[in-house]
Amino acid sequence: MEENDKKTGEDNDGRQEIYSETVRAGKRTYFFDVKATRNNDYYLTITESKKRFNKEGKQYFEKHKVFLYKEDFEKFNDGLTSVISYITNAQPLEQNEKKAEAETGKELSESFTDVSFDDLEK
Repeated sequence: MEENDKKTGEDNDGRQEIYSETVRAGKRTYFFDVKATRNNDYYLTITESKKRFNKEGKQYFEKHKVFLYKEDFEKFNDGLTSVISYITNAQPLEQNEKKAEAETGKELSESFTDVSFDDLEK
């Protein structure tokens, strides 16, 4: 994952954005936004954004958002750390990279039409 933008400001809901981190990771972008409630309590929103195309070929962004409040940080972090550790141990990064390369090659080969040069002579 690549680390990118940091910003502050006000969001569309009028809630104050205290801090923001943008992470671009392949076809997805993750936004980690620290916001303040009206009582000035901080909370975190995690947004996953993926570029999609509708039937007409027009692009749009599909977004999924999670709200995480201070009282849940420790339990969330414990759970996240645990599952990341499990995945890392169960499937080392090398294996995941080889699988991704194989899938990408399969996607590319499926996107081409099989052409026979014998058909061109007819």
